[in-house]
Amino acid sequence: MKRQYADLHLTPNIRDFQQVSVVVNKAAQLGYHLIALLFPPNTTQEELKQIQTACKEAKLDLATRIDLKPRTPNDLTYNLRQFRRKFEIIAVLCESKNVARQAAKDHRVDLLSFPSTDFRQRFFDMAEAELASESQASLEINTRPLLTLEGPARARLLASLRKEAAIAKGFKVPIIISSGTSNGLLMRKPQEQAVLAQLFDLDRECALDAVSRNPIGIVTRNRQKLSPKFIAPGIRLVKKGKDC
Repeated sequence: MKRQYADLHLTPNIRDFQQVSVVVNKAAQLGYHLIALLFPPNTTQEELKQIQTACKEAKLDLATRIDLKPRTPNDLTYNLRQFRRKFEIIAVLCESKNVARQAAKDHRVDLLSFPSTDFRQRFFDMAEAELASESQASLEINTRPLLTLEGPARARLLASLRKEAAIAKGFKVPIIISSGTSNGLLMRKPQEQAVLAQLFDLDRECALDAVSRNPIGIVTRNRQKLSPKFIAPGIRLVKKGKDC
């Protein structure tokens, strides 16, 4: 079966429709099937419909994403209650160990993201991976820093990513490779994204899964959960009525 590719982290200004159009059309040209745009919590239905129309015209499937940046575990719990059923993808920017641990063990979190390029501020270790493996959270790696950093900074980041990718594989935590950019010049074909992933020691098959099967699986699973027919994992409402 032919692979379909996804980029779950594109960040144009939602209220700058020209910028959105550039990113959407670029993604279509590069061969993506599904993209997720970062939406602010106060996005209006009119804005969403306009972007959905642009994606439909470009023959792209659009998923809605929010990035949570909680300061404390309690903040995270509150935000998840508030937004879980409003967005198809929930990512948590883990900027402290306490938040990272809480995010890793909460089944409502889809993506664990570590935005810092400083290895001292990246908290994905074996304890984190063990929690994530039980909650179905995935490790997201953005390629934008690999394209913008130079010299020792890039080398240090690659060293961190090699370690994190090895830990994720050891605990069977899915890895997601995303762009993390609003700049069309920093977007790459999915196969090129997979090649970048090989820089931190993912084999070719795992790298391709990180831009296809893994991200698409998250969106598919969450759309099922957000459906009115969803009852519980493995249980869906097939028919409702007096004759059931």
